[in-house]
Amino acid sequence: MSTLYNKAHRILQDEFGTRRVADKIEQLACYDVVGPNEKAFIESRDMFFLATVDIDGCPTVSYKGGDPGFIRVVDERTVIFPSYDGNGMYLSMGNIASRGEVGLLFMDFEKPNRLRLQGRAELSRDPALLAHFKEAELVVKIAVRAVFVNCPRYVHRYEKIASSRYVPRAGIETPLCTWKRVDEIQEMLPERDAVKVAATGGKLLTTEEWIGMVVTGHPEA
Repeated sequence: MSTLYNKAHRILQDEFGTRRVADKIEQLACYDVVGPNEKAFIESRDMFFLATVDIDGCPTVSYKGGDPGFIRVVDERTVIFPSYDGNGMYLSMGNIASRGEVGLLFMDFEKPNRLRLQGRAELSRDPALLAHFKEAELVVKIAVRAVFVNCPRYVHRYEKIASSRYVPRAGIETPLCTWKRVDEIQEMLPERDAVKVAATGGKLLTTEEWIGMVVTGHPEA
């Protein structure tokens, strides 16, 4: 009996004649634990895509980036990663707090290769977990339900140019992100960020200037 497919999946599989191959793929490539090969691949990644669902069932997908090792396999059924300072919306973290169901997509664009992980997540403020990650606000702890490799058939090949300057790193002061110097948001910033803006000399940007940095690929955007 499948733990991956439901009635809707089966209807489409039957429509296109793929039920038997789908069952074989589940048998050969889908696991309920993180094995040694999957662990090595996950912990080598410096980014992944995170899918969450809000309390009304509306999904969102976000990009999570860090240095290799920022997502860790604690054991074969548990994965953790940090939630760093973001845009203040807390869409993914709020969805996890309300629903907990997550899907993660890990990519290697150079080989290419990709891996999916699904499970149930919770937010942790445990100091022992937070201590693993510099500047983490929260730690997401995932109880793994399914792990499976995906065919790289349609994955385009890309090469990495540089790591983000904003990733928290031991022994290095993390730069203030540029959007927090946009003039229109100064009155809304938390005090901790307003202090950091003041420490930069208080030079502000217009929204148009910041967007211009984004669309032109400025490294400080």
